Formats: sequence, C-alpha cells, structure tokens
Amino acid sequence: MSQAPVFKFRLYVAGDTQNSVQATANLLALCNTHLNKRHTIEIVDVLKDPKRALADGILMTPTLVRLRPAPVRKIVGTLAQTRPVLMALGLEAVP
Repeated sequence: MSQAPVFKFRLYVAGDTQNSVQATANLLALCNTHLNKRHTIEIVDVLKDPKRALADGILMTPTLVRLRPAPVRKIVGTLAQTRPVLMALGLEAVP
C-alpha cells in the first residue's frame, strides 16, 4: 500500500490585508479538510521580505505555491472557491 503524498505549500501574503488574511484562513481550512495533517505551510510576508518575493518571481499577493509533490503549481487569489482551487493544485483526486 503506497503512502499518501505530503504536500508542501508556500503562501505569499502582504501583511494583514483582508485578502492575505482570507487566503491564509482558506488555505488552512482546505488543508485541514482535504489533507489531514499531510501538509506543511510556509507563509512569506512580502512586506517584510520583498527581496525573497522578487527572487521567487512573485508579483502579486496572495499567491500560493504548491512545492511538493512535483510539479510546482501556483494560484493567485484568496482561495475562496474551493473546487477550482483543489483542481488547480491537483488535490481533487487525493484520498
């Protein structure tokens, strides 16, 4: 029996703006509902670390990057529409 993959996400936000807070809450809810502790989330505040965001090619916030499993996938926005977010991140088929 193969083990379910562990997902690694990086969420780029701009401080505590409404969109950033909403994206963070939506990501946490999505992971808690669909990934059952099989995930890690790193949050990067582009206001505190703008050079990192530029180096990573992040031009808009909030931006979510799925780093693992490969391939890398990105989605921009508040992550409010669960079904399209799951599909964009390749999570719709995860048991």
